[in-house]
Formats: sequence, structure tokens, C-alpha cells
Amino acid sequence: MLNVSIVIPAWNEAERIRDCLLNATRQTVMPYEVLVVDNRSTDETCAIVERFIEEHPDAPVKLLHQNDEQGLIPTRNFGLNAATGDVLGRFDADCMIRPDWVEVVSGIFTEDPAAMGATGPVMYYDMPSRHFGLKGDNSLRKRIYRADGGQPLLFGSNMALRASAWREIAGEVCRDKADVMHEDIDISLHLLGKGLKTVYSPRMIAAMSARRMDTSLSSFLNYMRRFKNTFDAHPQHWRKHKPELLFTAMYPAMHLFYPVWQKVLSTADINPAEAAWINEQMELAESQGKQLYDETPTDEEYDEKHGEQDGEQDARGE
Repeated sequence: MLNVSIVIPAWNEAERIRDCLLNATRQTVMPYEVLVVDNRSTDETCAIVERFIEEHPDAPVKLLHQNDEQGLIPTRNFGLNAATGDVLGRFDADCMIRPDWVEVVSGIFTEDPAAMGATGPVMYYDMPSRHFGLKGDNSLRKRIYRADGGQPLLFGSNMALRASAWREIAGEVCRDKADVMHEDIDISLHLLGKGLKTVYSPRMIAAMSARRMDTSLSSFLNYMRRFKNTFDAHPQHWRKHKPELLFTAMYPAMHLFYPVWQKVLSTADINPAEAAWINEQMELAESQGKQLYDETPTDEEYDEKHGEQDGEQDARGE
């Protein structure tokens, strides 16, 4: 089974980074390493990560610093280059991966040796009807988030690369100094340009915030233009569908509703990130607890075993 590194770029993510790390380490299969790559944060991000490491000494969490350049792409690249696993998972610091995410990702690349990049759907944990929204996102990404006649595009909030594939494109991915492109789609197109296979799996599930819908209209539209800008930078690639049209159509209603729902969550004192996978995490804890219970001998079994050992020692005169 291939091991999985997780890379989490972080800039001023004090509000969510602890929840993110809890989800990354409460897994059916523990990740090989979890690399938080701080990029000149001015809030408590680093202190929170350091405290998490102290409180969870068995968790493979490391804090790295990328101070040479401000920006997601150099920070992402720094983390991917530093990772040592067979597969490199990557998501944002406000994302909450499902408890079987590492196991599923490892399985995808183990079962399909040709797979070089993988992605899946996301659930919006700070919106209502989360699981209904997950079904909608799955349908959207499976059908229209594609290029070159049907090749899946990777989504930065829920993606993984085979380490060998990253090394093949690491020196070629766009630096995007103007910050006008989607860096995850850029990675996807560089993979496709090398003839490397990307796959979509509905079992590879993460949760993210819908906070993008809370930005101004001008900011949101600039963000949507990144789709076109990225494909313009890769004229050899093409797409049939334009997801930005659907996202833009959804914006007015989501923009009005998002802050209302945040007030509901705040009034009810609910941490939506913490609650994202609570049922699944409870099932995992119960399963692990049952296994521990089954492996722990009863008092009678313990006494019987140690009584036999004591008798053998007496017979040997020890």
C-alpha cells in the first residue's frame, strides 16, 4: 500500500488550522506525514500548529516555513518538493478531509499504476444540507470539470499527485506572478500535456468552506476569470464546458444566504468545521475502541497467562 504525504499551505489560517489537522490525523490510515507550510503568517497560525504538535506527539505533523516569497504557488511548491511520500495529497488549510481520505487516496494510486493525479468532490461544511450539496458537487465535477475531451481537472481543495508525476512537472508549472490563474488547473494541464493520467473518484471526499461566496461581486468575477486565463496560458488544451458560468449563476443567491447561515451557526454556537465529519469520526472511534477492547485480555485471561509464566519460572528455579 502506497504511503501518503499531506501538504497544507497556510497563510493566516488560525481560525481553521487546528480543525484541519485534527481531520488530517483522525484517519482510518494515518498519513505518512502532514506538512503545514506557513507563508509569512501574521496571526497565531504557527503557534497553533506548534501547540498541536506538542499535544499530539504521535501524529506525523511538521511545520515548515516558506518565507522567501509571498504566494500560494511558491508555498505549495515548497511543500510538494519537501514531501517524501509515494503520493502527495494537497488541500487548503480550511479543508476537512473525510476520515477515510488517506486510505482512499492510497487505494486509488495503488490500484491504478497509470494514475498520476486524482481528485474528488467536496462538501461545503458551513452551508445547510451538506450531504445534498455533496451530491450536487459530485455531479458537477464528474460531468463538466474536465478538459481535452473528458480528462478530469484536479481541484486544489481535494487533490493528490503521484510523487514521480510531481517531479516530472515541478520545473514547468506556471509561476503566475500576476496571480490571475487557477494553480490547480495549471497543474492539471501540465500533467495532461505530458500524457499523464488524471482520475476522478467520488469516494475521495473533502469538505471546504463556501466563504468565496461572501466576497464582493467584482472580486468573485475576477476569481471566475481565472478559468479563462489559465486555459489562455495553455492554448494547446481545450474544454467543452465552462464551470464558471454555473458558479456565477449561483453567486447572487449564495452571496445573500451565506452570511445569514453564519449567524445561525454562531447563535447556535456550532463550529461547522469541527462538525463536518463528526458522525464518521464517531464511527471510526467506536471501531478503534472495539478493536482495542477485543485485543485487551480479561482479568481471568491475564491471570491465567501470567500464572502459567510464574509457574514456568518456579520450575526453572528462577
